[in-house]
Amino acid sequence: MTESPMTARTVASAGASAGTVGEVLSGHLTAQAGAFLRALPQAVGEAGSRPGERSAAAAGAGAAGTAELLRCVRRIGGALHTFAAAFDCGWAEETRTELRWLLDLLAQEPAYLRRAVRLLAALDSLSETDPAGPGMLAGHAGAPKARALLERQLTLARTRAHTMLLQELRSSRLHALADRMTLLASDVPLLAGAAGQPAEELMPQAAAALTALTAGAHQLPLLRAATPYGGEGLHRLGASQPALPSARAAERPARAAAGDADAVVAADDAPWHRVRILAKRARYALEVCGAPSEELDALDRTLDRHQEAADAAVTVATAARTPRITPATAYVLGVVHADQRLEVEAARYAFGRQWPNLPHHGWHEWATA
Repeated sequence: MTESPMTARTVASAGASAGTVGEVLSGHLTAQAGAFLRALPQAVGEAGSRPGERSAAAAGAGAAGTAELLRCVRRIGGALHTFAAAFDCGWAEETRTELRWLLDLLAQEPAYLRRAVRLLAALDSLSETDPAGPGMLAGHAGAPKARALLERQLTLARTRAHTMLLQELRSSRLHALADRMTLLASDVPLLAGAAGQPAEELMPQAAAALTALTAGAHQLPLLRAATPYGGEGLHRLGASQPALPSARAAERPARAAAGDADAVVAADDAPWHRVRILAKRARYALEVCGAPSEELDALDRTLDRHQEAADAAVTVATAARTPRITPATAYVLGVVHADQRLEVEAARYAFGRQWPNLPHHGWHEWATA
């Protein structure tokens, strides 16, 4: 936690120091649009390299332009959403639609890269032996085949995402969005009645973003997430490692029930994913007001961890339904799936530890006043 808690007075004074609504929003959006235009050529150049030329880790580390472009897209879209009343409704909605399209397009390949690194590292950890003892899958015959299957499927998904990205980076739609950002970098189309208002008028709209986050968090099953999970037991069983279930027993769950199970898990994850979006909007709103929150930044990172683990678990579940894989391979994938769901629970536990501290840093009273 920070030593200087963010209070309502701090936020209000930060916004007031900028003068008017027009000055605050124009300053923020022109800066983000300029950063967008600088990052776009670098991101296009990064996309020009074939996905198979570098390892996943190396490719992810070299994607600075794409990361910066994603950062700008999120912040421009967040500002247009939270402070929509200051802009022409049609222009703001059209711009947000195009930014969402680019966000979805740009985010796919990096997501597959991160997922590959996460899942292959988890499988390797579960399969290795070190001084702490053997992993649950150490020496298991299905581990190499499961690793190869995951690597092959994620590489294929990444290649498809890369191909789609290359196609769209040459499209008229992207050029039109770049033109829109060029105009935004020089002239923010604010409503005349809103531009001259004092900057304090932004506070109720930022407060609405914080209130939405609070309402979303209150809908989460935090009591159920209040107990930490001992996921380390999967990785290091030591001398007490139990006998592995038979291949037939591992294969027993009916495929007909798998769809129902997937639906239940997706419904369980959905409110957490929604709160993640609300946390980002609240973060970006406070940035516009000149009062960024380290607590919200940390909360956002925890929710990103939750999303990454949940998505990785879905990927493993899908791989386990590949036709004609061996029971041993399916068993290994089941263990990796369980490992990722434990990561989901660990992120929920961390959120439950972080969230109660946030209302004591001022913005809760400000947002609900």
